[in-house]
Amino acid sequence: MICADQNSEGASLSSHQSLRVYGNSHGLCAGYPTTSHTLSCVVLAEQDKEMERDYWYSTSRVPSELESAVDIGVHAAKRTLRRLGASKITTREAPVLFPADMARGLIGHFVAAIRGGSQYRRSTFLLEADGEQVFPSFLNIAERPHIPRALASAPFDAEGVATRDRELVKDGIVQGYVLSSYSARKLGLKTTGNAGGVHNLLVSSGELDYPELLKSMDTGLVITELMGQGINPVTGDYSRGAAGLWVEGGEVVHPVHEITVANNLRDMYANIVQVGRDVDRRGGIQTGSILVGNMTIAGE
Repeated sequence: MICADQNSEGASLSSHQSLRVYGNSHGLCAGYPTTSHTLSCVVLAEQDKEMERDYWYSTSRVPSELESAVDIGVHAAKRTLRRLGASKITTREAPVLFPADMARGLIGHFVAAIRGGSQYRRSTFLLEADGEQVFPSFLNIAERPHIPRALASAPFDAEGVATRDRELVKDGIVQGYVLSSYSARKLGLKTTGNAGGVHNLLVSSGELDYPELLKSMDTGLVITELMGQGINPVTGDYSRGAAGLWVEGGEVVHPVHEITVANNLRDMYANIVQVGRDVDRRGGIQTGSILVGNMTIAGE
C-alpha cells in the first residue's frame, strides 16, 4: 500500500538580488549585479510502513526560465516513488552511473585536488598533475566565466583579477591548476583568476542521453543518493554510503539501499566510460551523467 495523504515536506521559493563591489590598492574599483531564483519541492511516500523522500528544484538568473511548479512537483514525486521497496544487494563489482546532478560532485573532487592550496601543501592525490593524463582522451573540461545568465559567471574573482576562458583538461590531460594570487606565489606561478572558486566549468558531453546510458551500462548501479564524506583528498580513496537503482539488461529492476560504493578517484577518472548529453546546468559545474566502468559495491 502506498500512502499519499501526507506526501510533502513542502515547497519553497527564494529570490535574491545583490550588487557586488570590489576595490583594492591597485586602483581597481568595480562591481556587477547578480540575481538568482530557486523553486524546490520535497515529496514523501510510504509503502508497507517504510518512508522515502526525494526532491527536485529549478534555479535560474531569471524567473521566466524556472521550471513550472507542476513539473517540479511531478518530478520530485517520481523520484520519490522509484525509491519505494528498496532492498539490499550482495557485495560485488559493477559499473556505476552517476546521474548528472550527482556527477557534479565527481568533478568537484577533481577541482579540489588541483587547487593551489592543495598543491603547495602537497595534500592532494593529484600532486604536480599538470600535464598528466588523468581522464580518458575523449574528456575535456573548460572554464567559461562570461556565459550570459550562467550561475557562476563573473567578470573578476574575489581578488579583483579578471576572469578568462581557459581549458582545465584537454584530451584527458590536466592543463594547469586553480590558483589565487597567494597560492600562485607559493608555487612560483601566476594567478588564474580563481580566488573564491571556479566559474562555469563545462564538461564535454557525449552523444547518449540517460536512457541510452542505461542501455550502454547493461548491468550495474545508478546512484540516487550519496551519504557521508568518505573521500581522502591525499590518497584519493573514495568510499561513501549510497542508495540507488539496480539495472539489468539496460532496465531498472529495483531500488537498493544500505550500500557503500568505493574505489580510488584516480582509477574512477581513468575508468570513465561515457559522459551523457543530459547536462545539468544548475550550478557552477555543468556536466552530464558520468558512467564509471567499475566500482566496488559493498552490501550484504
